[in-house]
Order: sequence, then C-alpha cells, then structure tokens
Amino acid sequence: MEILGTDHIEMYVGDAWQAAGQLCATYGFHVIGQGGPETGLAGQRSVLLGQRDIRILLTSGLSSGHRASRYVAQHGEGVAIVAFGCADAGAAFEEAVARGATAVQEPRRYERAGETVVTAEVSGFGDVTHRLVQRSGDAFLPGALDEVAMAEPDAEDLLHTIDHAAICLPAGELDATVRYYEHVFGFGMIFQEYIEVGEQGMQSKVVQSPSGGVTFTLIQPDISRRAGQIDDFLAWHEGAGVQHIAFSTDDIVRAVRTLGDRGVEFAQTPGSYYDMLDARLGAVDVPVERLRPLGILVDRDHWGQMYQIFAKSTHIRRTYFNELIDRHGARTFGTSNIPALYAAKERELAAIRETTMSEGTAS
Repeated sequence: MEILGTDHIEMYVGDAWQAAGQLCATYGFHVIGQGGPETGLAGQRSVLLGQRDIRILLTSGLSSGHRASRYVAQHGEGVAIVAFGCADAGAAFEEAVARGATAVQEPRRYERAGETVVTAEVSGFGDVTHRLVQRSGDAFLPGALDEVAMAEPDAEDLLHTIDHAAICLPAGELDATVRYYEHVFGFGMIFQEYIEVGEQGMQSKVVQSPSGGVTFTLIQPDISRRAGQIDDFLAWHEGAGVQHIAFSTDDIVRAVRTLGDRGVEFAQTPGSYYDMLDARLGAVDVPVERLRPLGILVDRDHWGQMYQIFAKSTHIRRTYFNELIDRHGARTFGTSNIPALYAAKERELAAIRETTMSEGTAS
C-alpha cells in the first residue's frame, strides 16, 4: 500500500457556503469548486477550498438522513474524512480491507475530459473515515464538482500543506489505534510522550505514513487523574474525533499577524514562557522579541526547531480548532510545546466556564 500524502480533508458542516466564507475571509482560502444535486452529488451541497497544496471539502447534507447531517447532529461540525493520496486506490482499498479495515464505500471512478479520479473509503477512528484517492490529472472530482482553476500562489497564500491532525481517543483505545494504523496502513510510530497539565494527564503517540505525508497525533486521557479538556472533547464531541488540523507555513510571524488582522484569535502564552526559553532551548532562529508579542511557541527535536501557535476555537462545542506550524528542520515534535498547548487550552476553557457561570448567576 503506497500512501503518498494527505490528499484533502472533508468537513461536515451545517452550511457549506457560510463555512467557506469564514475560512476564505480569515485563513485566506479560495473557492475552487462547488457541487450539489445538479452535478450528481445527491442530497448534499459541497464547496471545495484550496490554498497552495491544501484542499478542504466542506459538505452539508440537504436532508436529515444524509450522513453529513447525521454527523453534525451527533458530533457538531468537524472533520469527517481524511483522504489519503494513493498510487492505486482500488488495490489500496482491497489491501486495507484484507488487513482488517471496514469497507465504507467501494471504489468509484470519476472521468471527464481525459482526467480520471478513483476513490474508495475505509474505516478510520470513531466516525471518521479514510478516502483513498488516485488521480490522473489536476481535477479534484471531475464531473461531480464544477471546478475553477486556482490562481498561481502569491504572497498572500501563507498556508502550504496539512502538517498533521490531532485526534482525541477514549481512554484505553490509544494502543489499539496505533496498531490499527501500523497494520492496516503501514504507518510507523515516530514519537510518544506522557503529558501533565496540573492535575491532568494524557498519553500521546504519533504515527506517520512511510512517505512522511500523513501524520496523526493520537491522544487519550489518563482517567486516573483529574478530568480535563480531552475528557471534555470526548463528552462534547460524543466520541473520538479530530481535535485540530495543523497547517504549515514558512513564515509563522507574518502568518499570525496577517490572520490576526483578519479576525483569527490565538491562544495566549504567558510571559514566563519566554523568560525561560533561552535556558530551555538555547539560541532560536526567530528572535524572542518577535515571538513574545504574538504568543508563538518554539521547540526542537533532533533535526531542528519548530514554531507553533493554536487558534482559539470558534466551534459551538469548543471541540475543534486550527494550528499553524513552521518547521525549521524539525521532523517530529518536541517535548515542551504539547504541554504548553494544553495549558493554554485549559486557560481558555476555564475562562469560558467562568463566563458561563457568571451569566448563569446573573440570570
């Protein structure tokens, strides 16, 4: 099974055009396709967004029985499909099923004007599935979407690729999920750590495709410790799911400033984090005085440094958010930023809880 990379993600949302407008206005995506019953997508409305090598398909069900409608009703809006680019989607489908994956959708073939796309779907984690995609040409889904060619990337296109997805799992499912991706898809585990945030604890393991093009950070709560935000995610999302998607950029300072000017709010980082940075990491590529005002985190692995920041969730259930990451040679993850992330998210959730309690008392 040859998995080339993350072909696209598909998010199920209440209103595809409204969600598209928000992502275009804030993150700089472009509408490059749309489809619905008139193009052969029965029972749904889909909008395709692009920016450099990132593709996001937003889909809304047009009836309560459509799987996008059912997903949103149970989990809220979120990532429902993570698609893998494959050299041979049909063969990958047969092999994945033979290795224990559940068949979700048999191979389908889309053709128009000499361009061909083959897709199939198999089970992933929770209610998230994996679409296996084989492409001949540049079309996304020829004949199923009305597409327009995306303009050549310019200086305003600050996001490049999908770096990784972070996935929350119920307690006790982490090791089995790692084995599933190792056995079914040939992934390898490249990183693991136990994370402590106050009285909370969680275990994290990172799996990656042999090509390096697909990376999943898998996280489960330590139920022997105080319940925290992973437990909140699992309760509010009603099961395993994608907590965040990380978009890569090659200038995180410029990206954070630009997206901030467009209305994206990012998690705050205390000043003490930067006061201790030199002692923890030594010299860093990006001057601390540029990182501190924006709240950008920095870490390193054996190969280099990485810079990260996490957007505040705009999801009604607070179960999904985005990340920006800028890798300066780093191939995996450091040991300091993940605890910093969850400490920042814990402060954000605590502020929300305090506001909710105050509003309840006032009423």
